[in-house]
Amino acid sequence: MSQRKPVMAGNWKMHKTQIEAQAFVEALPKAALNEDAVEAVICAPFTSLSTLQNLLKDSQVSLGAQNVYHEPQGAYTGEISAGMLTALGVSYVLIGHSERREYFQENDVLLNLKLKAALEAGLNPILCCGESLAEREAGGFEAKILRQIELGLSGVQMSPSYQQRILIAYEPIWAIGTGKTCDDTEANRILGLIRQQIARMYGEDTAKAMRLLYGGSVKPSTVASQMAQPHIDGGLVGGASLEPASFAELIRLCAEHGR
Repeated sequence: MSQRKPVMAGNWKMHKTQIEAQAFVEALPKAALNEDAVEAVICAPFTSLSTLQNLLKDSQVSLGAQNVYHEPQGAYTGEISAGMLTALGVSYVLIGHSERREYFQENDVLLNLKLKAALEAGLNPILCCGESLAEREAGGFEAKILRQIELGLSGVQMSPSYQQRILIAYEPIWAIGTGKTCDDTEANRILGLIRQQIARMYGEDTAKAMRLLYGGSVKPSTVASQMAQPHIDGGLVGGASLEPASFAELIRLCAEHGR
């Protein structure tokens, strides 16, 4: 039986004003706000973080950011440092979401710097990896994913704390926002390969302790079967996290079916 606490992380992407963020939290059932069997996370736009900090401070829901810059301060117009995020009560941050990689050309070297900066500031990074439809159809995409893990964690000296704080999310790009979901057994296979890669880098104990998430059109109707897979420890959810009732149901089901 795994001792990995399940995670349900909502990624709001570029959605919700401060007023809409407040309305969302106010509409969340108390059961979702107070569920301690799951690490529930809301990764919100920078503009809503301060609002959510106040609204979530007495709840079990953690606050996450969608991006971070690797320098602590300086002449980097438009960027946000890890220290700025922790000052707002942020505890999680997405690193290398496929949209950051694709639209903003963020590469593995940059993402490695971001992950290290997040760790040093006390943030819990969620390192994202995955393949496009063209890469999947061409074959051999597994090597790309494992390379993303190797480069993303390069130079990170693993500790028991980091085993708990670093999360990895597998998100097949072709299943994000498309309504298509990667078959549960296939998602589990890829996450199993990722766990093997972690074992090669850091040993079996780290591989067994680290939490791996699946992302890609996750919704309440898919969570139970996904959580039944041995390597899936939770979800990174886009569209289904934007409605309070849907996100609350995701948290409930994650708690019910998590290990």
